[in-house]
Amino acid sequence: MTDLIQIQVGRKALRTARIETLGLPVPAEGEVLVAIDRFALTANNISYAVTGDVIGYWGFFPVDAEWGLVPVWGYGTVVAANAAGLAVGERLYGFFPMASHVVLQPGKVTDGSFVDVAAHRRALPGLYNLYSRVAADPPEIAAMGDERCLFFPLFATSYILADYLEDNANFGATRVLIGSASSKTAFGLAWLLAKAADKTLEVVGLTSPGNAAFTESLALYDRVVTYDQIDALETGVPTALVDMSGSGAVIGAVDDHLGEDVVLSTIVGATHWDARRHKGETRGATPTFFFAPAQFGKREQDWGPGVVMRRAQEASARIAADARTLLDVRHDRGPEAVRDAWVEMVEGRTPPSIGVMLSVV
Repeated sequence: MTDLIQIQVGRKALRTARIETLGLPVPAEGEVLVAIDRFALTANNISYAVTGDVIGYWGFFPVDAEWGLVPVWGYGTVVAANAAGLAVGERLYGFFPMASHVVLQPGKVTDGSFVDVAAHRRALPGLYNLYSRVAADPPEIAAMGDERCLFFPLFATSYILADYLEDNANFGATRVLIGSASSKTAFGLAWLLAKAADKTLEVVGLTSPGNAAFTESLALYDRVVTYDQIDALETGVPTALVDMSGSGAVIGAVDDHLGEDVVLSTIVGATHWDARRHKGETRGATPTFFFAPAQFGKREQDWGPGVVMRRAQEASARIAADARTLLDVRHDRGPEAVRDAWVEMVEGRTPPSIGVMLSVV
């Protein structure tokens, strides 16, 4: 193949996506060219786009000021190598753009992984610069290719969220409300909380009426409440709100009804990406954005290098073993299919029971 094909998204107009065909780059000294074999598309990728300027996701694979490459999790194969320690044919798992190829600059190379040390990535969250060398994967991980792309990044966030709650004694809460409860990150958090050996929290899923039946079918929530039923929640119960939707209306409705009962209000994602954000005063805890790399970094210090990532991967594998029975995985190929899948996801037309795996070529 002689072309680089990218699916670029309007940074200020997420419903807009275009197919760009460019010349295939030649890796310079210290670089490798990777063909991106397949990747997952989930609501998490929309969150990357929504927070692209705030957290820096647009900076991983920069193109220009108006358009951006949304990062995705997937597999790739080295097709040209000009860096020590990696050879043509090596397969990788990690953070890629929605594209056919990408150039990486490997550093800190070990038998199992390397870090992309390109200058434009050094100031970005290091969690996303690590690439796994697939040949070193244990058999149980190697057998979960699609699940690793679809679930592991989300369930790693679920794991560190559950750890964040535990690390802070649940902020005194006896009830947790999980917003956008049909999402995969919510599923992972609910799974961990529901199956905890010393379960103490009531786990309530907040969702839309259209997703209520699916959310109840997960059998993880103590109960499921639709957004228009928030005012029926019991007051006087210390409550942690973990919101995957990013919707100011949801956060506001919970605060209006529960007030000082809200002891934690943390925003994890933006599944309702085009909803109004909450910017007003609150009677309960002030809404704050949950930055997973910060808690990962804390546990690196607490537990030693690599321990938290190993535990997160082990937890992700356990959750994924259950979750894969609940999803129909859809595989689509071609730049038009990728572009259309993005628009469908952004417009909220992808059913929560569908897992989307894509290949540009």
